[in-house]
Amino acid sequence: MSRTPPLRAAIVGTGHRAQMFTRALAERPGHLVAALCDPSPTRMAFHNGLLARAGQPTAAQWEPERFADLLVTEDIDEVVVTTVDAEHDRYIVPALTAGCRVVTEKPMTVDADRCARILDTVRETGNSLTVAFNYRFNPVHEKVRALLADGAIGEVLSVHFEWLLDVRHGADYFRRWHRDKHHSGGLLVHKSSHHFDLVNWWLGDVPQEAFGYGRLGFYGRDAGERHGLRREYERAHGAPEAADDPFALDLAANDALRALYLDAERDDGYLRDRNVFDGPITIEDDMAVLVRYSRGATMTYHLTAYSPWEGYRVMFNGSAGRLELEVEENRWQPPHTRIASARGALHGDTVAEHAGGARLTLRPLWQPPADVPLAVDHEAHGGGDPRMLDALFGPADPTRPTDTGAAAHPTATERDGALALAVGLAANRSFETGRPVRTDELIPPA
Repeated sequence: MSRTPPLRAAIVGTGHRAQMFTRALAERPGHLVAALCDPSPTRMAFHNGLLARAGQPTAAQWEPERFADLLVTEDIDEVVVTTVDAEHDRYIVPALTAGCRVVTEKPMTVDADRCARILDTVRETGNSLTVAFNYRFNPVHEKVRALLADGAIGEVLSVHFEWLLDVRHGADYFRRWHRDKHHSGGLLVHKSSHHFDLVNWWLGDVPQEAFGYGRLGFYGRDAGERHGLRREYERAHGAPEAADDPFALDLAANDALRALYLDAERDDGYLRDRNVFDGPITIEDDMAVLVRYSRGATMTYHLTAYSPWEGYRVMFNGSAGRLELEVEENRWQPPHTRIASARGALHGDTVAEHAGGARLTLRPLWQPPADVPLAVDHEAHGGGDPRMLDALFGPADPTRPTDTGAAAHPTATERDGALALAVGLAANRSFETGRPVRTDELIPPA
C-alpha cells in the first residue's frame, strides 16, 4: 500500500506499552492514528486523550471482532500490534493480507503454529512485518556488536548471559496476564526473546538447539508459603491484607494505571493487580538454558525474576580474548509499601530510582584489559525506544539531525522474530521432555 503522507495507522491493544506508539505517531507529521482497537472502550478513550493532548484528531474506536472491517473502513496503511502476545497473529495476518505495513511488539507470537502462520503470510503477500526489538537500538549494545564484528576477540566460541529482573519488575509478570503461559509463552518467550534476539544479532548466527531447566521457585502460592511471603488476598485493590505488602501494586495511586486498568475492569473484567503469591501461575521464575549455534558457539543463559537488583552480565569468549559487559539498570529496590508505578517505572521506560552504571571491558590475549568508553542512557530502555521509533517512523522533528545509528540500523524482520522465538520455544519444550530440542523442529529454516 502506497500513499502520500500522512499514513493512516491503527493501534491494536491500548494498554500500557501502546502509549509509546500512540505518542510517537501523534508526534510525527507523516503519520495519523486513525483507529484504535481494543476490547475496552475505557482504554481506547484513554489513548484518545493522549491524541487530544498532542493536538491530534480523535481516532475511531473498534472492537477486535471487527478488525477486518476496520482495515477497510478506516483505509489503514500501517498497523501497530501491542495486544496480549498470544493474540498477535490474529491481527498481523489480516493486516498483512490487506496490504498494510505491520509493526508488532515482541515476542512476534507464542508458539510454533502461530509463527508458521505469520511466516507463511509474509512470504505469500510480500508485505512488511517488523518486530519491535528495542534493545538492538541501545548504544551500548551497538558498541558490543561493532567490537565483535571488527574481530576484537577473534572468533566467538562461547557466550555467558545472565539477566536479572528485580523484585519490583520481575514480580509484575506474576500479577497480570503474563502469569498464564498460554497467553505469554512464559518469560523465555515474552521477556527473553529480547535477549535471544540480541545474541543472534551480536553473533550474526542462527540458534540450532536448546536445553534447559525451569521452575517456579519464588512466586506462586507454594513458594510464597514456603518462604513466608504470602498474604491472603486475590488482588490488591480493596484488600486490607495488601496494605503493607511490598509486592502489591496500588492501581488507584497512579492516574494512568487507574484509567487503563482499574476503571476498565467494567469492560472486560481484567485484573492487573493479582497477588503474586497466589495461583494459578503456569510460568517459571528461574530458568537456565544452554544454546548451540550453527557455527558451533554455545551460550549459557540464566533469567532470574526475583533479584535484589536489576541488570545483566554478558561475556563473550573468543579466539583472541574476552569481552565483558555489565549493566546495572537498578542497583536495589527499597521496600515501598504497595507499588504505585508511574508510567514505565516498572518496565524500563523511565529511569530507575537507583540506577547504576555500565562497564564494557575488553580483555585481549597477552595484553592488559581495557575499559571501552560508553555513553549510557538509563531512560527508555537504555535509549533504545526513541532510536527505534525514529528508525520505524522517522524523526518527530524532520529538521533535526538524524541519529546515524537509528537511521542505519537494521530493524528486526519476521525471520529475526522467529529465530528469537525459537530459543524460548525449544527451551520450554526441553523443560517438559528433559532433552535437547532442535529449533528446526519448531521453526522451519529460511
